[in-house]
Amino acid sequence: MENVLKLDRVEQYNDLVHYPTLHPLVSVIDFSQCPLCERVRFCVGFYTVFLKDVKCGDIQYGRRTYDYQEGTLVFLAPGQCVGFDNRGVKFQPKGWALLFHPDLLRGTQLGRNIRNYTFFSYEVREALHLSEQERRTILDCLHNIRHELQHAIDRHSRTLVVNNIEMFLNYCVRFYDRQFITRSDVAGKDILARFERTLDDYFLSDKPQTEGLPTVQYCTQELHLSANYFGDLVKRLTGKTAQEHIRLRLIDAAKERIADPARSIAEVAYELGFKYPAHFTRLFKNVVGCTPNRYRSRFD
Repeated sequence: MENVLKLDRVEQYNDLVHYPTLHPLVSVIDFSQCPLCERVRFCVGFYTVFLKDVKCGDIQYGRRTYDYQEGTLVFLAPGQCVGFDNRGVKFQPKGWALLFHPDLLRGTQLGRNIRNYTFFSYEVREALHLSEQERRTILDCLHNIRHELQHAIDRHSRTLVVNNIEMFLNYCVRFYDRQFITRSDVAGKDILARFERTLDDYFLSDKPQTEGLPTVQYCTQELHLSANYFGDLVKRLTGKTAQEHIRLRLIDAAKERIADPARSIAEVAYELGFKYPAHFTRLFKNVVGCTPNRYRSRFD
């Protein structure tokens, strides 16, 4: 079994890359100031953001290898693992990193809202690709955080550091919104089309009878995307959640079957994956505004 370093404390990562620890719960690392490091795989116990300043083609997240161009932000949440394929080889790291421990956020507004920054649960291949202007903004944020860490600790330090981290993350939200929009013509629309095909294929198969109603998790697995990235992409491009899309596609499939008088309403419900026809009738009425029987009467 491969060795994976468990890094529970920010100081442990600093030691790994030979960088001084200015604060036990947060660190901003300029990798150009680090000596040669050994490639390893590690699992973090804190939030980590890497700004990749060079193209690198061998970093691994889970079992997959990814390529990154300059100006890419990669986000890791506590408990996630990352590393390199050619472990043990020395290399000169480049770019920046922001590390902050969950304990830093306890009792703060950011601590209460950190789960809203869903990109920490994206797959690494769903990284944020920055424009040059966006990269400068990100670097300004990192410099501000580092400047505060270099300041003598006083009763304002924690508040200022956390506020600067929150500003950094809010810029990342803005830049991800831009990425979703600018890529919508190709990647986004392609994902939405594949999403629709996945649902169509699901309802045309026997999966509803064997596995029940389709879920967001099922669709993301078929599309090879993380649930959070997929959900955020669909919401930003269409204004509807992925679950709302599934429900609307379900109703469309139901309408086609209800129009067939040879099928009973109960049969339609079971064919679509409902365990109980009453649940199907309730959902149909909530969405369409009438019961399945009343809808069928339109075709009499």
